[in-house]
Amino acid sequence: MKKLGVIIVLVGMAITLQSQTKYLSKNGYVSFYSKTPMEEIKGENSQALGILEVQTGKVVINLLMKSFKFDRALMEEHFNENYAESDKFPKSNYTATITNLKDINFKKDGNYSADVDGQMTIHGTTKPLKTKGEIEIKGETITIKAKFLLNPSDYGIQIPSLVREKISENMDVTVNIALKAMN
Repeated sequence: MKKLGVIIVLVGMAITLQSQTKYLSKNGYVSFYSKTPMEEIKGENSQALGILEVQTGKVVINLLMKSFKFDRALMEEHFNENYAESDKFPKSNYTATITNLKDINFKKDGNYSADVDGQMTIHGTTKPLKTKGEIEIKGETITIKAKFLLNPSDYGIQIPSLVREKISENMDVTVNIALKAMN
């Protein structure tokens, strides 16, 4: 009888742990893009850490600023030294919650619209950020996708007047992070 009780407790714990599945990626993609008549700037980062808790809808995305890569080495140097100040502010993160979680069936393949509400921290400044995204479920992979605008000045990033015409006031940000269940 005691063995049956232990088995029931273990099965219950396994079901509880399974229902609290977290999904993880260590190589998520985040990019930003700026286009003006004078210059196009694109920074790409394929080392973003992403975590999704499917029961709560909590999403966390962390990345190192120095992991952004550019077409030109000088652009990367200017980004890290003059704008992002990557030595002083090495990380950026977004902590949010999917607010329409009930509309997403994590057990069924498909594409689902996601309303996300959270806090973005860049350059040591935290601001609220609401956006719409997409959750793609395909087999054992959940992919988070989003596109939104960010204004560098909202985060205390100063653009010198000498190059202000080369950098757009708003940056197009793209997120594409494929996550797998943590076991």
